[in-house]
Amino acid sequence: EFAAFVREFTPDKAAAETGLTVGEIVRFAETIQRGAAVSFWWTMGVNQSHQSTRTAQAIINLALMTGNIGRPGTGANSLTGQCNAMGSRLFSNITSLIGGRDFLNPAHRQQVARELDIPAERIPAQNSWAYDQILEGIRAGRIRALWVIATNPAHSWIGRGPGGGGTSQAQDRPDEPAPPGFDEMLDQLDFLVVQDMFPTTDTARRADLYLPAAGWGEKEGTFINSERRIGLTRKVARAPGLALSDFNIFRLVAQYWGCGELFTRWNSPAAAFQILKRLSAGQPCDITGIRDYDHLEAEGGIQWPRPQMRNPERGVRKDGTAPDGGSECRRPRGAAGDLNSAFRVPPSAFKEFRLFTDGRFFTADGKARFVFDRPRPVPEPTDDEFPLVLLTGRGTSAQWHTNTRTEKSAVLRSLYPANPYVEVHPSDAARLRVAMNSRVAVVSRRGRVECAAFVTPTVPPGQVFLPMHYAVTNQLTRADFDPHSRQPSYKHCAVRLEPLSG
Repeated sequence: EFAAFVREFTPDKAAAETGLTVGEIVRFAETIQRGAAVSFWWTMGVNQSHQSTRTAQAIINLALMTGNIGRPGTGANSLTGQCNAMGSRLFSNITSLIGGRDFLNPAHRQQVARELDIPAERIPAQNSWAYDQILEGIRAGRIRALWVIATNPAHSWIGRGPGGGGTSQAQDRPDEPAPPGFDEMLDQLDFLVVQDMFPTTDTARRADLYLPAAGWGEKEGTFINSERRIGLTRKVARAPGLALSDFNIFRLVAQYWGCGELFTRWNSPAAAFQILKRLSAGQPCDITGIRDYDHLEAEGGIQWPRPQMRNPERGVRKDGTAPDGGSECRRPRGAAGDLNSAFRVPPSAFKEFRLFTDGRFFTADGKARFVFDRPRPVPEPTDDEFPLVLLTGRGTSAQWHTNTRTEKSAVLRSLYPANPYVEVHPSDAARLRVAMNSRVAVVSRRGRVECAAFVTPTVPPGQVFLPMHYAVTNQLTRADFDPHSRQPSYKHCAVRLEPLSG
């Protein structure tokens, strides 16, 4: 099925779609073929797209079909911006049930309820909403209060401009009045709570109630980095003033709401880790073999899977090690073969454990699957009125996300422009008569931003680039979302460039 699907994508068709030449595509394929080990890496240009999930899976498909999985120097890897990016995907309840479980699965709800010692009916039987769906709920009047934790959507959310609406549903109703901008949607709320380290963020300034939260060195907990390693962070300083850890804030709010009895087992970060650990049993990310925080600290972090070692009769010592120095562990659910059988983990695995070295994957038959869909067209193609593509992303090395922290450093502020700038290719600049540092306006269907022009060949012809660190940038972007991940498409919308006199 996959072979039939890709057969229509000839080199000529791929060249026409991508802007590459047939020769470049052939050289790329030959380079991969000649490589003894090829490692594929990508960042937000893939992830923040209207078809980000399938694009990432296409890269994984390429790694699979070329044998670049499960060997040193190979793999398909997403470079993320946060140390706990993998942890939030595996164990959080952003849109799924804690511990990587599913709200829609009755057995999962029962298991979570049992671990938390709460009635199963207290757990919703439907998925929670993604961020854009929450905003659509506000726009439609179904959500009257919002609790924002450790994020700054008043700066960062896509499609913030008037008529942008912040949701794809809002902007795709041409027969209705233009939807409100993001700020206007926040104004529709009866009550806005913001929980953050800094009361100075764009979102915190709008809060009816601000809850001061502790920073990373002022609380304890675990995180999982991109090599599947679970690390521990210890509290090394007391939080200033009235600030508390997020964990303690949640507990106190639950107590004042009268539902503290639902969290009796959730009484410390270490206890929460034990709950998540037990919920991982039988999952690909099984970590039941990790004893506690001290165990994590002693080993300098531990990679998943680390299932609980058992002591079957066949020649395993009481300390859990096999005669050859290995250990017998339960196979994670979904691996090939008998799910209850033992598999051998070499002693070196406890420092670095590579998955898929035997060519078997977390599927019922152990075979990998090619996941694919027909490519989707861009939601907002360029035209005569808006002939350029706007990209947004990281600007200078002295800026980070919404500048919540970096703008507080005088040294860092001296290293980047105080006002927005737009990168323009020299050929586009010459055609539009735009000079270096001249004033221009970047205009989309949703907004207009005035900034300085930075003429550079680092941006391709037909595209312009605005750093995401300036709050005005997302007045231009269009609220489109990947249908699988609900990731916003920050990397594509149609704009034009207008030179300004003076």
